[in-house]
Amino acid sequence: MRFIDNTILPSDITPKGVFEGRRELIKAAAAGSFGLALAPWFSREALASNPEKLAATLNPAYAVKDELSGYKNVTTYNNFYEFGTDKTDPFANAGTLQTRPWTISIEGLVKKPVTLDIDALLKLAPMEERVYRMRCVEGWSMVIPWDGYSLSKLLSKVEPLGSAKYVEFISLADRKQMPGVKSNILDWPYKEGLRLDEAMNPLTLLTFGLYGEALPKQNGAPVRIVVPWKYGFKSAKSIVKIRLTEEMPKTSWSQFDAREYGFYSNVNPLVDHPRWSQATERRIAENKGVFAPKIKTEMFNGYGDLVASMYSGMDLKKFY
Repeated sequence: MRFIDNTILPSDITPKGVFEGRRELIKAAAAGSFGLALAPWFSREALASNPEKLAATLNPAYAVKDELSGYKNVTTYNNFYEFGTDKTDPFANAGTLQTRPWTISIEGLVKKPVTLDIDALLKLAPMEERVYRMRCVEGWSMVIPWDGYSLSKLLSKVEPLGSAKYVEFISLADRKQMPGVKSNILDWPYKEGLRLDEAMNPLTLLTFGLYGEALPKQNGAPVRIVVPWKYGFKSAKSIVKIRLTEEMPKTSWSQFDAREYGFYSNVNPLVDHPRWSQATERRIAENKGVFAPKIKTEMFNGYGDLVASMYSGMDLKKFY
């Protein structure tokens, strides 16, 4: 990537073009002697791209300079348990998800509760593209250009009451569309939550796309949140309800095992997961894939200047 005056040029976010070139090679190979072997993979690969374009303007204030992970990696290596527990399951299974019609309700401790369809949400505020680091609790990370706007712009419209302290996110759980919901791994629907000040932080992105296109189904279409200073499971996908509450909401992974998954789940290299260290990560990049060398993990995933003040005085080993 190139930079001018420390700004990422929109034209520099182009690894998807490389991926599209590979797609043509795969098509050509499928027509030859490798066709039978590649055909099942290629039918799933078609899920990775959504042709709907989003008019998003790059926001250089929220654009890290790290090498991008590449469209193929971002759309084929995911956690989305509603479609299976393997990293490739969402890519293989998410074609069943219907993203139109889609509504999301904002309710609870607000003056103006509302239910909006996805098209109204898309028009609520100008769309931005932000290049964020994302860190998964298992130890791998990516750098992704997300498209959306600050969640605070939506929350401000509904006017939170003074008693509101938390924001709960509830995802779709439809057994007909989501094969993983038939399992008892989690207590469905998937639920996540933030403190209200975390939800109102400008970094918290109400997200509709990546790489300038509408979210692929396996990445949480049609709307999700992205919270880049927390481990990835805090960024709820395929949201259908946002509820403001006075009490801390119960979240899916904390209910599964509170010892391993705390409510805050800030990226913290000093607090190990009970089964592995969080001090390092493997950055999945365009030319390295899952075999990237380990790098040191930064506190708050490198976003400390923008979020650390929210946790002033807190014991982040206790409030993990």
